[in-house]
This record gives sequence, structure tokens and C-alpha cells, in this order.
Amino acid sequence: VQLQASGGGLVQAGGSLRLSCAASGVTFSSYSMGWFRQAPGKEREFVGGIANKWGGSRTYYADSVKGRFTIARDDARSTVDLQMNSLNFEDTAIYYCAADRARIPTGRLSEYDFWGQGTQVTVSS
Repeated sequence: VQLQASGGGLVQAGGSLRLSCAASGVTFSSYSMGWFRQAPGKEREFVGGIANKWGGSRTYYADSVKGRFTIARDDARSTVDLQMNSLNFEDTAIYYCAADRARIPTGRLSEYDFWGQGTQVTVSS
């Protein structure tokens, strides 16, 4: 099983960035997917997630990103995207995607079965 996150980079405050996570070796539609981030010196935190096909692909977001970030999945391509708009300095972090066999995503790191390698997002002020 492999999760490959991509799309990170340097962006100015107020800008946008789109991350993508490609999965292989799993029945992707059966997994709920989560996005997490970890800033320097801080714990990894839940950004948002999307339910699997039985959960109706419903999305869930942390309060800090609600209204700015959007998660979407394409089960045919086994990908999940994180569209990030109105980025600010506090969004600077390494972003990780993760897969959970559960129907709906959770904010608990220990619930996830597989993790991607992370992609760096840096927002300049």
C-alpha cells in the first residue's frame, strides 16, 4: 500500500495551493481519507477528511480551515485532493494524507492504517 502526496510548495499569503494524494494497493473507495498537517514544533493535527463510498463521501473540516479548504476524492483515479484557498502563515506545515478503513474519517491519528510521506507547504507573509 502506498500513498503519494504531492503539490506542496511556496505560496504568498492569500494565495491558493492544491495538494493531491494518489493511492495504490488498496481498494480506495472503501477507505475514508484524511489530511493532516504538522508545523515545526507542533503536534500533527487533523485538517479534514472525506468519508468512503458508504459514507457518501461526506467531508469534514477542522474549524481552522473551514470555508477555506475543500477536500474531494476521485475513486476511479484513487486520488484525494485538498484545495487550499486564502492561505495564511499559520497554514505553513508538512501536509500528510492518510487512509482509514472506517466509513467516516476521524481526527485521531492512531485510527489511520496508512500514511503518505508528506508534502511541504510554506506560506510567505
